[in-house]
Amino acid sequence: MSRMRVLLPVAGLLLAIAGGSQAGQPPDINYQVHCQGCHVPDGSGIPPEVPSLVADMGRFLHVDGGRAYLVQVPGTANSPLDNAEVATLLNWMLVTYARHDLPADFRPYTAAEVARYRAERLLDPAARRGVLLAQLGSGGRPER
Repeated sequence: MSRMRVLLPVAGLLLAIAGGSQAGQPPDINYQVHCQGCHVPDGSGIPPEVPSLVADMGRFLHVDGGRAYLVQVPGTANSPLDNAEVATLLNWMLVTYARHDLPADFRPYTAAEVARYRAERLLDPAARRGVLLAQLGSGGRPER
């Protein structure tokens, strides 16, 4: 086998990996590339520094501002994914990690909604998270 036959496929693979963009990838692959490093494969995070998707993600949809918050957290808002990919990824994460906490009237995110929320910068994510969790504990969906 010639060296060129071996090097061309390897070079192609390296270019694909180095491309940086995960455009067109399924949401589970985008999760592995963009989220799993912090939230770990099973979505449990590393509390308190990295929130658990399993424990809280779906609960945020039960309080005012929670839906926007999931898009505005830095990891989501600053993702290199486009708005449609972020919507698909968030919907996948909610169904995968927080199905048991989704509201009965759950509406999947849309690209337009993600674009609208991404345009509003969240200045203090930790403070917003605290406010939302307090709402959940005192009038929102009860804590588990």
